[in-house]
Amino acid sequence: MNYRQIVITAIILLLFAVVGTALVVYTFDNTRERIVANERATLLRKLHHLIAPETHDNTLLEDAITVTSKSLSGPAGGITVYRATMAGQPVALVMTPVAPDGYNGTIKLLVGIRVDGTLSGVRVVAHRETPGLGDAIDETRSDWIHLFDDKSLEKPTPERWKVRKDGGDFDQLTGATITPRAIVEAVRQTLLYYRDHQEALFAGAGAAQKDSKP
Repeated sequence: MNYRQIVITAIILLLFAVVGTALVVYTFDNTRERIVANERATLLRKLHHLIAPETHDNTLLEDAITVTSKSLSGPAGGITVYRATMAGQPVALVMTPVAPDGYNGTIKLLVGIRVDGTLSGVRVVAHRETPGLGDAIDETRSDWIHLFDDKSLEKPTPERWKVRKDGGDFDQLTGATITPRAIVEAVRQTLLYYRDHQEALFAGAGAAQKDSKP
């Protein structure tokens, strides 16, 4: 191949690279807003699984704060707290702690807590637990996560917030104890944080516009 052919080939490859990059950028710019909107809609649906839309009149995604607690987020930094109010009065909130010591790593949670300190529910939003064993923490795989429904620091008492193998009240999963143990402790820590910081967590809540109920 002579020098002229090499130059022509290089120019053609460069043009392909430029056009390809331009197409990727164009596609990203045109889908970014849609992706963000879809992510917000998905998150709102998950929040409404824990706080029913008819129980609040503020905008959950906008009425949110960030708090820093090593017991809830580990070294990751702050966690988000979504507050629900009705006519300016606190109703419930959803906190986003992580269980750092799952069998295969961090487990991200949504923990719904009513104003009276009872759990409206818990959901796992991200994990890497073993399929067929630890992944039973996912609501789509089993009902295990619903063991937390309506629980509080009084029911059971704090010292009973353990899996049965450790002398507590929560069932472990068949063949998997580390995963449920990590989640039970993360939820317990979340309830303790709520008990100690309830007033601060709801401070200023209710100022956002009303939800457009999906």
